Amino acid sequence: MKGDKSVACLFASFFYTGYLPYAPGTWASLVAVILWFIIPWNSLLFRLSLIFAVLLIGTFVSGIVEKRSGEIDPSLIVIDEVAGMWLTLALLPTITFPENIGRIIFAFLAFRFFDILKVPPIKKLESIHGGLGIMLDDIMAGIYAGTLVNIFTLVF
Repeated sequence: MKGDKSVACLFASFFYTGYLPYAPGTWASLVAVILWFIIPWNSLLFRLSLIFAVLLIGTFVSGIVEKRSGEIDPSLIVIDEVAGMWLTLALLPTITFPENIGRIIFAFLAFRFFDILKVPPIKKLESIHGGLGIMLDDIMAGIYAGTLVNIFTLVF
C-alpha cells in the first residue's frame, strides 16, 4: 500500500497525510483543524455540505483502500479523522480563530480522546465492515467531542 498512487488512496489518506509516521490520525486531525479555519466560506450550510461530501467520498474510497490493503481500517486511511474533526468544529458554530484558541485545542483533544478510546457506542460502529464502519466511528467521536466542548463551555 505504501506505493499506491491511486485516486482512492489519495483521498483516503487525505492527500497522503495518512503516510506520515507516528499517529497519522492525529496529524490528519490537526490538518483538518487548520483547514477549517482557512476555508474562506464561513457558512454553516457550506461547511455541513463539505462534511457530508467528505463522508460520502470517504466511505467509498475507504472501502476500496481497505479491500486492497487486506487490513481492517488501515492506519493510512485518515479521511475519517478529517470528517470527524470537522463535525466537532461544526458543532461549535461560534468558535473563531485565534479568539477561541483554548476551545479549539480542547475540541481537538476531545476528538482525539474519543477517537482513540472508542467509548460505547463508537466501538460498536467500528465493527461495521467496509468504508461505512471506518467513517461512522469518527463521526460519533466528533459528535461526542462537540457535545463535550459545548457542555464544558456552558458550565464553565
